[in-house]
Amino acid sequence: MRTIVDVDIASAEFKADPFPFYERLRREAPVFRLTLPDRQQVWLVSRYDDVSMLLKDERFVKNRFELLTKEQLAKQPWIPKVFMPLARNMLDLDPPDHTRIRALVQKAFSAQRVEQMQGRIEALAGELLDRACRRGRMDLIHDYALPIPTTIIAEMLGIPVGDRHKFHRWSSRVLTSTSSRHGTFLAIPAVWLFVRYIRKLVKARRERPEDDLVTALVQVQDSGQHLSDDELLSLIFLLIVAGHETTVNLIGNGMLALVEHPDQLEKLESDPSLIRTAVEELLRFTCPVETATERYAREDVTIAGVTIAKGDIVFAAIGSANRDATRFENPDVLDIAREPNRHLAFGQGIHFCLGAPLARLEAQIAIGALVARCRDLRLAVEPAALRWRPGLVLRGLRTLPVTFTAQGSRKCVAAPSAA
Repeated sequence: MRTIVDVDIASAEFKADPFPFYERLRREAPVFRLTLPDRQQVWLVSRYDDVSMLLKDERFVKNRFELLTKEQLAKQPWIPKVFMPLARNMLDLDPPDHTRIRALVQKAFSAQRVEQMQGRIEALAGELLDRACRRGRMDLIHDYALPIPTTIIAEMLGIPVGDRHKFHRWSSRVLTSTSSRHGTFLAIPAVWLFVRYIRKLVKARRERPEDDLVTALVQVQDSGQHLSDDELLSLIFLLIVAGHETTVNLIGNGMLALVEHPDQLEKLESDPSLIRTAVEELLRFTCPVETATERYAREDVTIAGVTIAKGDIVFAAIGSANRDATRFENPDVLDIAREPNRHLAFGQGIHFCLGAPLARLEAQIAIGALVARCRDLRLAVEPAALRWRPGLVLRGLRTLPVTFTAQGSRKCVAAPSAA
């Protein structure tokens, strides 16, 4: 068991292939005591049924400030003052605050509203593939997977075109801050710039309203509904980060999996109608969100014979749950026609991913269009040379160089309903 203790689950090396570690946890230590890079002691829950329970159980809460004693809070890792306004985001709140804030943006991400964006996503995918097809090669992350969700969430929020590259650079720094003991310090400049940018954006929309989501949220606050300045700031921050980071990973990881499983890639090329089940399987198989964000035990809770004490930090290993053989037949096999597929990639319970319909639609269109127009897809580097991004929650590639033979058609593959 000593070798398990020494694993750094936030490292780039671990991200390359975390699945053998998770298989061992499910078999030997389904509730496992782990030390994070910042020296926090946490519990990692790895079996499907336990992860599903954890994500829904009211005995596990998100807001540590209302649960932990002063003594317990004093033992928490130091958080720079610049980070504090971001603590009021939906991911770190419980009802009724979570319910109130989520309701303000729920309609903007409904399946019906998202489906109305299909044409714009298709056009964007086509434009990006036009550029790539002229070269016959591309970095699938930076030239394709990143621009699609980045552009769409920026357009929804009303972020100017010239500023869109900034927030991915900042969010990358924030998300990788858990990968080393010094990560928090390294992220301070990015957080400071990010917060300053959002404050300026809010000020601009208050003075000059536009037809975008930031204006709508500002007007909600100004109408007298309870939305504090920090809640507004952290909500916009969360929408920017979560609105593109996870989908970049889904498209990138998903295409890597298809390239590494040419039989499944050929199957999708031959039958584009499989795009819906293919995306669901890629969500399960590649775990773009590897662990859910932390929860805190409201009381002593026993899982799989292990007692988690009140106030302890618990992480749900979604990437492990989605490979659990008790729930999925041949879980380590990629099957793009797999049904049913009750994966946990978007979480469960009240914190179920707000942007799931948008992520599904973007991935269906992006992957469908790419497979239709780019045949003979191959890695342009050896698999061992691929670089993964460090971080605790997400799993994604830094780059994905590929070569291909361009097809003549510019028409994207229409995606089914993302509902």
